[in-house]
Amino acid sequence: MIKYHAGESFLHKLDPRVKIIMLLILTILVFVTRNFPVLGLVFLLIMICWKVSGISIRELGGYLKLLVGLVLFVVLIQTLFQGGETILISPIIPDFVPLIGGMGSIAVEGVLFGLLLGFRLMVIMCLMPLIIMTTRVRDLALGFVKLGLPYRYAFMITTALNQVPVLQEQIATITDAQKLRAFTAFEDGGTLQKLKSYPALVVPLVMGSMKKSTLIGTAMDVRSFGSRPKRTYLHDIAMHGADWVFLCFILAFCAGMFTLNVML
Repeated sequence: MIKYHAGESFLHKLDPRVKIIMLLILTILVFVTRNFPVLGLVFLLIMICWKVSGISIRELGGYLKLLVGLVLFVVLIQTLFQGGETILISPIIPDFVPLIGGMGSIAVEGVLFGLLLGFRLMVIMCLMPLIIMTTRVRDLALGFVKLGLPYRYAFMITTALNQVPVLQEQIATITDAQKLRAFTAFEDGGTLQKLKSYPALVVPLVMGSMKKSTLIGTAMDVRSFGSRPKRTYLHDIAMHGADWVFLCFILAFCAGMFTLNVML
């Protein structure tokens, strides 16, 4: 779901530092705004970037399916527990129910705030894969370093991103191995049966991940990782005119959205 897609689009050629700054600023903007119009404009910008990147929106399909349950849960929790003045339903629990009868209420403010949080999550989850799918991991690490992040931390971030596709392949392999043993709970079983069957998937996945992390640590030690304070790079990055223009556009857009958020 989050792997580099080769391409020659403007977004692919953009300097990784610009994309990292774009990710950070838009994320801050999304979390501080409390207005649907502002979030809608940010979401529109992200969709335009998806179009420019040349990557099909369908690539987000599986990613967003995982997000739907979380969004619905957040909306439900905020609806039930966020108070407000404009009451829609009160009480939630009928009066004739013993002990807890007459408790709870649903307010318009709670529903709107839950929808706002859900929209925030959706916007962020559409932005992050866009940056990762249009940037090579080596360039992403170099971008973090050029922005002042110590290489150790940049290496940790990019290594974690590299491991996501590997974990996905391992999950597919383990699932296929279980199918060969006539274990069909993940396909044909009910919800409770699937929950009971997850240890058969999680245990080998965790054991394989621990073994792989040990091998990565050994390989780093063999190559004297971190032995020198200053590191050199085979491939370098440099800002060009288009990078500066797009960076100014993003800064101006975010400044305008901050102002609009305050005005609304």
